[in-house]
Amino acid sequence: MQDSIRSYIKPGLIHFMAFPNTMRGEGPIEETVRRIALDDYFDSIEVTWIKDEDVRKKCAVMLDQAKMNVYYGGQPRLLTTGQNINDLDEEKRLIAVENLKAGIDEAYEMGALGFGFLSGKYEDETFEESFEALKKSTAALCEYAKSKGDMKVALEVFDYDVDKCSIIGPAPVAARFAKEMREQYDNFGLMVDLSHLPILHEGAAESLTPVAPYIIHVHIGNAVKPEMPKDAPGYGDAHPRFGFPGGANDVPELVEFLRVLIDLGYLKKGEPKTVSFEVKPWGDEDPEIVIANAKRTLNAAWALV
Repeated sequence: MQDSIRSYIKPGLIHFMAFPNTMRGEGPIEETVRRIALDDYFDSIEVTWIKDEDVRKKCAVMLDQAKMNVYYGGQPRLLTTGQNINDLDEEKRLIAVENLKAGIDEAYEMGALGFGFLSGKYEDETFEESFEALKKSTAALCEYAKSKGDMKVALEVFDYDVDKCSIIGPAPVAARFAKEMREQYDNFGLMVDLSHLPILHEGAAESLTPVAPYIIHVHIGNAVKPEMPKDAPGYGDAHPRFGFPGGANDVPELVEFLRVLIDLGYLKKGEPKTVSFEVKPWGDEDPEIVIANAKRTLNAAWALV
């Protein structure tokens, strides 16, 4: 691609994945957010819950000063607590919804443009009941977010049979769900992630085309090939760096992913959208090196798009 990447993309980084010791809303949050704010490669950052109100306020001020687009990932609020927003136990479902509503409050405090979350586990025999429970929960989140401002609400498409085993899910199910939600809520959309394509058993066009009208946010990263042994390092939804042993995604796969997003009209020249790295250090890997790896990979891919 001869055009500057900035004409199409606002590169972003998911803070709590690059620095996983902050994922539970504690740890060196302020220091690591500052590191990203100082890196002018990134126009966007994705944060999650920050339990200390003072740290939350300091990060919000810092990111405003840095002129960064902020997004909020509610996924850790569910994944670290074991909650499921399509739980068929109504009491448990409502607890999960209230947890995410608290996340929406934090997201507005941070000046976030979007709020992300994920669906939960399900059983095949009660698929439709879980699907309806998810719709009920998502409606509550969309209504709550709209009552406070204009922040978008994005359901991230996860694997359905490898690791997270979420109901959303394969592309046809994601498209059905998004269509039904969008009919009532114009602030709803889907988040797609290159990292999840291998463990969804889908190619880029196969995964993105059915949901194209509903995509509002994009992640890029890697995953270990699902045909690898389950005890292989990084197996599942671990988001290892590009070039990781057994990894399914690298420059060629990223090129294809970006080309499909351009062909579908999601990425357009002169209308840059956030595309965020979701990369996580494995073992004792240095987060800064993993981040540099991701930037080099995107630069190399963009030259071939």
